[in-house]
Amino acid sequence: MEWMDGNYTLVTEFILLGFPTCPELQVVLFLVFLTLYGMILTGNIGLMMLIRTDSHLQTPMYFFLSNLSFAELCYSSVIVPKMLFNFLSENKSISYYGCALQFYFFCAFADTESFILAAMAYDRYVAICNPLLYTAVMSRGICVWLIALSYIGGNMSSLVHTSFAPLLGD
Repeated sequence: MEWMDGNYTLVTEFILLGFPTCPELQVVLFLVFLTLYGMILTGNIGLMMLIRTDSHLQTPMYFFLSNLSFAELCYSSVIVPKMLFNFLSENKSISYYGCALQFYFFCAFADTESFILAAMAYDRYVAICNPLLYTAVMSRGICVWLIALSYIGGNMSSLVHTSFAPLLGD
């Protein structure tokens, strides 16, 4: 192969530069982002528990909101823990495969959120345009099917993004 005849280096890790601040601010930034992450966790878990326990919230709209909260919780948990670790660590690097895995899950949950929002838009469309048929059209099975398709679509889209990412460097 002609393109492999020359000198080349295999990338095994990336160095994360982060925020260009003085080292004294790293602890402050860690505390700020830890507080925000705690609020995200508390809000999303609280919303999911409230929807699960209150019988008045057992409707398709709240089913979609609960799944949106779960996707948001996972979406946030992909990036923030590594970022928090890097604020306090001297070694601010991530392996090539760790980066690819983080990128895959980041895209998967971001795309899943978009698909869930589309399912929520369809739910509201049916509720407004066909209120008499709403319970027939938006049955529990259809809602579960829409959520399953959202996760499948998010993972398939993420697989495409992650598969083509190494080609961008060529």
